[in-house]
Amino acid sequence: MSVVELLLLAVGVSMDAFAVAICKGLAMPKVTIKTGMTCGLWFGGFQALMPIIGFFMGTLFAGVIQAVDHWVAFILLALIGGGLIKEAFEKGCDCCEGHDADLSFKTMFVMAVATSVDALAVGISLAMAGDVNIWLAALFIGLCTCCFSVAGVKIGNVFGNRYEKKAQFAGGAILVLLGIKILLEHLGVTIWIFG
Repeated sequence: MSVVELLLLAVGVSMDAFAVAICKGLAMPKVTIKTGMTCGLWFGGFQALMPIIGFFMGTLFAGVIQAVDHWVAFILLALIGGGLIKEAFEKGCDCCEGHDADLSFKTMFVMAVATSVDALAVGISLAMAGDVNIWLAALFIGLCTCCFSVAGVKIGNVFGNRYEKKAQFAGGAILVLLGIKILLEHLGVTIWIFG
């Protein structure tokens, strides 16, 4: 995967955490650099760790399913992306329910794991896609998620949940498009969109 593709993947994967960070900011009476960075480091750290775990899980099974690995990568990315797109069209702000300003270890751990489960599946799909530097991918995903989460907390605090649905839709569309690109390339169709 090219650097541009990895960057797009990182943006797509980080949108779940961005949406939750918006909800966190919405619940906070005041946002400081410390509260923004706390959310950013929790979400970014787990979003970086999970693709690595998924990648090594995927490499264990890559030999077994090598003939259909491109389909597995496509299906996983399409399901994750489709789920984000579906959430973007659902009415109301479900993701904000139950979120409050609590930044305790227990709360942040649970939220970081919940928002990074998709990143685990992305890691598996990256193992199937082949020719991916997982360390660079994890770095991009972690940094991107951290930045989006810090921004999300501030945006949520200032603007409310106005951008949550748009972020989910954009992230979902990016993941679906990357899944289609992986599938088409393995089927011998050349794609020039992402370089």
